[in-house]
Amino acid sequence: MKRFLLFSFLFCTISLAFSGNENLPVGARSAAIGNASVCLVDVWSVYHNQANLAYHKNISAAVYYENKFLVKEMSLQSAAFVLPTKKLGTFALSYSGFGYSLYRESKYNLSYSMNFGPNFSAGVGMNYLNTYISENYGRRNAFTVELGLRATVLKKLVVGFHAYNLTRAKMANYNNERIPTILRLGLQYNFSEKIFLSTEVEKDIDYKPVFKAGMEYRPAKLFYIRAGISTNPFISSFGIGFNISGKFNIDLASTVHPVLGLSPMASLSYNFK
Repeated sequence: MKRFLLFSFLFCTISLAFSGNENLPVGARSAAIGNASVCLVDVWSVYHNQANLAYHKNISAAVYYENKFLVKEMSLQSAAFVLPTKKLGTFALSYSGFGYSLYRESKYNLSYSMNFGPNFSAGVGMNYLNTYISENYGRRNAFTVELGLRATVLKKLVVGFHAYNLTRAKMANYNNERIPTILRLGLQYNFSEKIFLSTEVEKDIDYKPVFKAGMEYRPAKLFYIRAGISTNPFISSFGIGFNISGKFNIDLASTVHPVLGLSPMASLSYNFK
């Protein structure tokens, strides 16, 4: 019971820190650049902006693990699979689970994306959410929909937009408890093939906006260095990435909360060429 109460306290703290976002960010690459990833193209676009999946060229599978604030009961695990097709667009499946035996959030996602020419794409995701709380509280289920857009407005400048739970789905009738509705708008400027800068504004309609910024630099062909920040509260992030034979991607990152400390994370993806 003490562990349950401790977790509940920490979870409430995190909910406030991250704008009550049940759509938890996933992917060590994204985390390293402050989760300013609404324009980022990789396998984890299934969580950040489905429109980006239209430009992901390889069949890919990936796994992710995060140890939030070094508390094992607050771990986040995820897996994703992306299937691009030549004529029908890109399909993706993903799963994420947060928590432990007494409190568990699960998310199952089916996504689809298509490009409309070389400079514009759109995507949609459908989610089944399940929340389990012990001590006789039981389970609650809900469905949400998310939409994404991506446009290349200049040769090196990309704009991305993502909306999560526009239907304002409920998790419970008590106190009109609704799943957060979250809007994200961002820019990514590609200085060259070696370096880009991303900025983003995220707005949970019930909380103050969050500003994010991050950059990725590739000093060598198979090695990446990343750093980023986000606000409300101020969180810094950093990470590195390795590409092996053009197929394996290994990304390591950590975020630093000013009160709760480190959250290390790692992701591994494989491209079936």
